[in-house]
Amino acid sequence: MSSAETPFRSLQQTEAVARFDLLDVTSYDVRLDLATGDETFASTTTIRFTSRGGATFADLKASAVNRIVFNGSTLSPDLVERGRLPLATQAGENELVVDAVMPFRNDGEGLHAHVDPADGRRYVYGMSFMDAAPTIFACFDQPDLKAPYTFHVRAPLDWTVIGNAPGKQVEPGTWEFDETPPLSTYFVTLVAGPYHVIHDEHDGIPLSLSSRQSIAHSLDDDADELFTMTKQCFDEFHRLFGIRYPFGNYHQAFVPEFNAGAMENPGCVTYRDPLLFTSKVTRGERIQRATTVAHEMAHQWFGNITTPKWWDDLWLNESFAEYMGNRVTADVTQYDDAWIHNGYARRQWGLVADQRPSTHPVAGNGAFDATAALQDFDGISYAKGSTILKQLNATLGDDVFFAGVIDHFTRNRYGNATMHDLFASWERAGAGDLGPFSERWLRTAGPDTLELDRAAGVVRRTPPAGQTEARDHTIHVTTADADGRWTTTPLHVDADEVTVDVPDDAAFLVDPGMETWASTLADDVSLEAFPRLIAATSDLTIRSGIWNSVRSGFHHARVSPESVVRLAEASLPTETNDDALRTLPFLIGTVAGLSHDPASALARLHAACRSLLDVATPGGTVQLGAFRGAVDSAADVTTLRTWLDSADLPDGVVVDADLRWRILIRLASLDAISRAGLDGELAAEPTTKARVDHARAVSGRPDAESKAWAWDRFTGSAPATNYELIACGTGLWQPGQESFTEPYVDRYLSELPGAAKVHSGWVLGDVTEHFFPITSVRQSTVDRADELIARDGLDLTIRRNLVDMTDELRRRLSIRTTFDTP
Repeated sequence: MSSAETPFRSLQQTEAVARFDLLDVTSYDVRLDLATGDETFASTTTIRFTSRGGATFADLKASAVNRIVFNGSTLSPDLVERGRLPLATQAGENELVVDAVMPFRNDGEGLHAHVDPADGRRYVYGMSFMDAAPTIFACFDQPDLKAPYTFHVRAPLDWTVIGNAPGKQVEPGTWEFDETPPLSTYFVTLVAGPYHVIHDEHDGIPLSLSSRQSIAHSLDDDADELFTMTKQCFDEFHRLFGIRYPFGNYHQAFVPEFNAGAMENPGCVTYRDPLLFTSKVTRGERIQRATTVAHEMAHQWFGNITTPKWWDDLWLNESFAEYMGNRVTADVTQYDDAWIHNGYARRQWGLVADQRPSTHPVAGNGAFDATAALQDFDGISYAKGSTILKQLNATLGDDVFFAGVIDHFTRNRYGNATMHDLFASWERAGAGDLGPFSERWLRTAGPDTLELDRAAGVVRRTPPAGQTEARDHTIHVTTADADGRWTTTPLHVDADEVTVDVPDDAAFLVDPGMETWASTLADDVSLEAFPRLIAATSDLTIRSGIWNSVRSGFHHARVSPESVVRLAEASLPTETNDDALRTLPFLIGTVAGLSHDPASALARLHAACRSLLDVATPGGTVQLGAFRGAVDSAADVTTLRTWLDSADLPDGVVVDADLRWRILIRLASLDAISRAGLDGELAAEPTTKARVDHARAVSGRPDAESKAWAWDRFTGSAPATNYELIACGTGLWQPGQESFTEPYVDRYLSELPGAAKVHSGWVLGDVTEHFFPITSVRQSTVDRADELIARDGLDLTIRRNLVDMTDELRRRLSIRTTFDTP
């Protein structure tokens, strides 16, 4: 039984408060038998807790329940309803024993099982985050009922088992683990299977890495870099916090089909294993991995030592980890340009999320239950919160900032805390009254808009609708003269209009260094000059600032597709930083399709990528990014087939597995390779990644059979992993294939409400987003989507993702209307 087949209830905040007031959990003892079968595993949990006496419930989402013993009395398994076991607790000590059969899952939650198509080996890992722990063990599933855990695991003889605490194999197939410090349920994990494991040590901390056997060579290749970054980050966090890492071993597991980027489980961090690079990657992708390593390590303090009491303070985890991850990566690893990477990779993600109808405050986001909270793990909780903390650090200085943080950890060690607790710690450290800062920046949704009014000679500040408290912005602005020389000056925006001196013909850029959180828009004079200026400057901050300003303007239908393409034509051939090439999916996938002549716009972008290929260092990562863009924008089938055969390639380009599938995906979208040809490619290389690429390629073919094949995965008529589902949705909606995709506009809007019976959790959000008819840029599609959003009883996860995607479609329609494109 999957969690999608049973309407399990999500814990509400009011229920969590009542249960916290009633219970203190003493310990968990969990026995898992992972060797009983491929579909299920045995789970026996003993929970010891004290109660003040009264009714409550435990969380249990089992395939079957064998036995329940509560305080020595046997309870009927039939008592379990919608994932809850009612309990009439006695005052004092209580003991609950649950012997259950739990499901192995394939959606990246609970205990996820994966059979590697490359070699048939089976791997499992635990993801207990947000409502998933009860499909592994019976528990009181809320973040503020922490307790120590002791695990006992039986596994196949050739498996290695790793958990939150140090463990060892006491006899063949039997693993015993030390008791953990107090943990929230959502941190509990196991990584089990015939994993390839590498060991090291640093400053008394045992370190290890693991991966599937079929990608062990990639782990071996990257182990030195990963261990080096891990050691550098540990040293810096120990220096900044003055509190040593307290969870024993530090294992980093690269696991298959992981929904998130990573999960900060104490002692056993799990990462999506595409972060082990089986093909050549750009420097930007390595920076992304480095910041992820630092981000998850920051969580060992922000989240694991001190945990938010409820999900409405999730920013206490994610915003801090995002800020510290970028800062520490930039300060102590080889990737000192991590903040530039952040500008290209994360800034727009956060700004766009903060301007959706679904926007929410960074803090106190109104998460009334765990399902609602999951929707708010977005660019606001990460990118916006990180920027605001960076601003706060700049205001307070490191001494006060970290003194407050250390006080917070010390007072709440292994416990739970709220935003109020943290701000009280900062104020004790000398920060002064942070109430106004909190109200304006953390409790108010939406960004200010900062833009030049050239005629009035002012930078104008416009708050988001409904905001009454003005935000001040301490930033820099930069002006370019006719010769392309930039002059940067500080500016304090403490009024709705602040006077600036800008020559009539000078380009002007607001906050290129991303020092504040605001949507910064360029005026027409600057937009006209940007292509010339970006081609003439090597300043990475200015180049990033130009792109962020233009992308924000495009989002608001203030910058035309033609202007964006012209900027790309000037920018791309002069790029030296492959992070800037992260704009290519936006350019190729969105801007070109909204242009007056999509085919011409795509051809111009392709030519710009080819121009960069002509000048990029052979074998370098900029060349790799340019070649990827050239493939994705290519319309000439002969060229693509030639490259697929590794002929007529730019010097330094090698068509490895990743590039080969990229070419195949593009050929498929152009109807230049058959389904049989794609199947043959997969059979020749049956890896996990190839299976995902194959799904995208098949779904992207312009014929009715391929679209039906993709749709069968959406409805659950055919099986698909979480990654394959995303690939199918992405492949389905190809621009220029409207004659084949048109029937699926109606089908999506009609059948989406039923998706909650097939998918759940992260995956339900993914299918809502990626199967959305994004190429149907018509008012009728927007109207129908709005009608569905308003329907009573629509699943919360579906509604949230549908709101966001409908807003995106509405904005694309606005661009077409404003600039009169077809």
